[in-house]
Amino acid sequence: MRGLELTVHIGTKLNRSHLLVGQEAIILPCLGRTEQDIQATGPQSITVEDSMTMVHASRGKLPPASEHLRSEPAIIAGMARATLPGSKVPWTDLIADYDRIRDAIEAVFPDFEDFNRRIRVPGGFRLPLPATERIWKTASGKAEFLPFQGLDEDPVIAASDILKLTTIRSHDQYNTTIYGLDDRYRGVFGRRDVVFVNEEDLATRQIEHGDIIDVETVLPGSKKLSLNGFTAIAYNMPRGSVAAYYPEANCLIPLSYHDIQSGTPSYKSIPVRLLRRTSESDR
Repeated sequence: MRGLELTVHIGTKLNRSHLLVGQEAIILPCLGRTEQDIQATGPQSITVEDSMTMVHASRGKLPPASEHLRSEPAIIAGMARATLPGSKVPWTDLIADYDRIRDAIEAVFPDFEDFNRRIRVPGGFRLPLPATERIWKTASGKAEFLPFQGLDEDPVIAASDILKLTTIRSHDQYNTTIYGLDDRYRGVFGRRDVVFVNEEDLATRQIEHGDIIDVETVLPGSKKLSLNGFTAIAYNMPRGSVAAYYPEANCLIPLSYHDIQSGTPSYKSIPVRLLRRTSESDR
């Protein structure tokens, strides 16, 4: 993003991406989902989809943090109105009542038929997921699989001290939004600067639970990438594997290290080396 002439962020809270800006940067704070969203026709509801493909309405109840905050749809519509004054899209009417936005979605996506009525049913409604109903939309009409090439498709690093790092999120986190510093899933509270390591892997490297360590990426041809000053946590996980939270550990992943077909960065299989800091001055 640093190469862009202009970057514009809409967000409920500050995060690291707001520091990676172009020549000019604009940060537009918006209402959070828990805050009241009052428009011309009254309180508004948005819709959310959970991990089970259930869609339901969500309406904030808390007073906005500031009287000047706008909702994300209102910000987008306001920019569109100012940029395209002759637009045929009724931006003002759409923002006055979010039901009208859902009516427009329903008109182009058959899966959202009767959208506004169904979100008012407790629990919402489930979006169709053909595979769960044994419906295979493939040329053969059958389920088709892409075979995994095996471990050999990853670069082979000829070193005995290499571990594979996977990035994870905590309980108090949704994607890259961090709501708190606790992870009750793994017994970590008040911090995120940790690396989870198998106890035997720690012993092999003469590292103890609670030691301060550095993590280095080990890939041929890659520039030095490191995560410094983190705390080693002994954890019940397979030997040869370590884990750290993202986005903190994203700095260990080269941009060139990604899946050939999908282009997805290799967040779940990064070869790394752990180094114990030997003196207080190293910290």
